[in-house]
Amino acid sequence: MIEENPSRIKKAKIVVGIPSFCEADSISYVVEKVDEGLERYFRDFSKVIINSDNNSPDKTGQIFLKTKTKTPKIYISTPPGICGKGNNLFNLFLKIKELEAEWAMVVDADLKSITKEWVKCLLGSVKKGYDFVTPFYSRHKFDASITNHLCYPLIYGLLGYNIRQPIGGDFGFSGKMVSFWLSQRWKESVKNFGIDIFMTLLAIKSGLAIAQVNLGTKIHKPSKPKLNQMFLEVAETLFSFLKENKELWQKKIELRNPPLVCQTRNETEPPNLDLNYQEIKEMAISQFQEHYKSVKSCFSKKMSNLLEKMFLKERILKINKELWSEIVYEMLYIYHRSGGDKKEVLKLLRALYFGRMAFFVKENYYNPQEEAEKRILDQAREFFKKRERFLMRFGK
Repeated sequence: MIEENPSRIKKAKIVVGIPSFCEADSISYVVEKVDEGLERYFRDFSKVIINSDNNSPDKTGQIFLKTKTKTPKIYISTPPGICGKGNNLFNLFLKIKELEAEWAMVVDADLKSITKEWVKCLLGSVKKGYDFVTPFYSRHKFDASITNHLCYPLIYGLLGYNIRQPIGGDFGFSGKMVSFWLSQRWKESVKNFGIDIFMTLLAIKSGLAIAQVNLGTKIHKPSKPKLNQMFLEVAETLFSFLKENKELWQKKIELRNPPLVCQTRNETEPPNLDLNYQEIKEMAISQFQEHYKSVKSCFSKKMSNLLEKMFLKERILKINKELWSEIVYEMLYIYHRSGGDKKEVLKLLRALYFGRMAFFVKENYYNPQEEAEKRILDQAREFFKKRERFLMRFGK
């Protein structure tokens, strides 16, 4: 690990981490807002801001260190050629442990909507005794589609936790939580985009105290260019965790609602996100045709007939919340029980996810934000409703 520690910090009670790769154009603003928050709300505590980087060629690290702050800064980086957000956070967690920090938080380096109150909410909630603090944002109805259509409903439905943004990217956490994360096995997908869902799932597994904070609107760079790879790494981390931790969900559960313990006053409207229904639909059909054959034999007859009719014959993708919950549970069952290529299962799931996304865009294009959000919650409830049927099938 590469390190620059100009203030020679050896111990700190508070650490704020900013993982990055080529964020030279945005990191200064994030650092300035973090510093404002630390000075305003945590002035009397020892603290440090750490940029955990992937050896960015655009001089992200140099810009980070040159940004004027009252809080001391440390720059750490993976060696040249080693990328991945998960690798950044692994290095950050090692540094947090070395510094013996008790309260920590992490925020994305491309944020445009961060305020000093984010620091108050995320760190202040850890100070109150919560070990893992997830964000609750106001986002455009078509933003965060992996969250809305896979992570949120599956964690809600199968694990029974109503955590609205399990892969939000901006979290607060205790030193105890860091130790637990470091004690677990980190797969390749976790070292990349799977890291956020890994953190949330392990927080649930740990039994430590979880809370949520309302951070208002999240505005950052669009994820669309990274969506294909991001989906695979998030889905692999989620599905493999569920496969290896059956004791967490193969039982009767009550729905848990981690408390909302802090709220900011950021009322900025989310920026418009105009998605092309036809483009998403064609992507779904193309990927389905490419990956369906290798998984076809694993489907129930009813599901294979329905999918073939929809994707290969009529090409009308009407994947509503009821059908989507059945599809995800079917794919999870196949992932657990088949001895085939699990990467092909996930690639087919990605095609079906694009199909669900296309129908959701079409169905909600003219609906207000509030109505779309209600439908996302209704979808999560549908997953919870269908969990018993899934468990019965799994037990056969």
